[in-house]
Amino acid sequence: MNAQLTKAAHRFLVCLLAFVPAIAGAETLERVRNNQSVVLGYVPDFAPFSIQQGDKANGYAIDLCLNIVNTIKTELNLPSLQVRYQPVQLGEETSAVSTGKIDILCTPTPATLERRKTVSYSIPVYTAGLSAVVSKNAPNALLRVLKSEVAKTGPTWRTDINRALANMTYATIAGGVTEQWINQQMRSLGVVATLVTVADASAGLKRVADGKADVFFAERTMLTHDLADKYSNEKIVLLDRIFEYSATSLMVDRDDENFRLLVDTALSEMYRSGEVEHAYDKHLGGTSDTSRMLFKLYALP
Repeated sequence: MNAQLTKAAHRFLVCLLAFVPAIAGAETLERVRNNQSVVLGYVPDFAPFSIQQGDKANGYAIDLCLNIVNTIKTELNLPSLQVRYQPVQLGEETSAVSTGKIDILCTPTPATLERRKTVSYSIPVYTAGLSAVVSKNAPNALLRVLKSEVAKTGPTWRTDINRALANMTYATIAGGVTEQWINQQMRSLGVVATLVTVADASAGLKRVADGKADVFFAERTMLTHDLADKYSNEKIVLLDRIFEYSATSLMVDRDDENFRLLVDTALSEMYRSGEVEHAYDKHLGGTSDTSRMLFKLYALP
């Protein structure tokens, strides 16, 4: 009798374990329909793209995701579909999407080959520009290099670069592509310096303001937003130069092309209708001619 019970329990456990992956791997729209809700993940304190406000969120990318939710409501015929907001820490974005903890990551991130091993991406929603913040009293030699004012004359140019950049402390947000970019630049130039990582843009700006870092690298719009909000006294300054450009997108499940298609359809319609310009004007300080050109480029026919 005990043996029979043990076998029955074993069969039950096997069936249960077989059922768990089926739930975790369920298609996003099926999960949304079953739960009668859609979970919007976002990175808090990522202004002006995603900002936590109590148990909700606000920002440019949040507005885009809410428009996607409206498309989901129509597609599934669920006019009363609920929206739940789930904050996600930096470094945990891909696992939150791949495990089904969130249905979509509403903080724009650059697509990388490493990330695409586990998640997929929408069409681009924003073109990020990498910029730098320095102290108002930064050394002239450092400023000349960062502003690209050093003449490129072979070995002499390389020596000037190394001398200006060496023994400095650079800061950036942990876990992002900027950290990789800085390390690559330091290796390629042979610069001996210190790179520290911080939790968010506010922490990076504070390091420069407190003299604990010489340069803080981050996305330009984020820097502009936080500088205007917290450092209007010009103790630290944002350089005009943009070092790198990167298209950023919304993160979705890698194995769910139907959901990705719906997301891309909603975003493309926002580009064509001009709805995305309202979000730009509201959160990013207005739409430029370059942005409008990119809207046409990113929208799928």
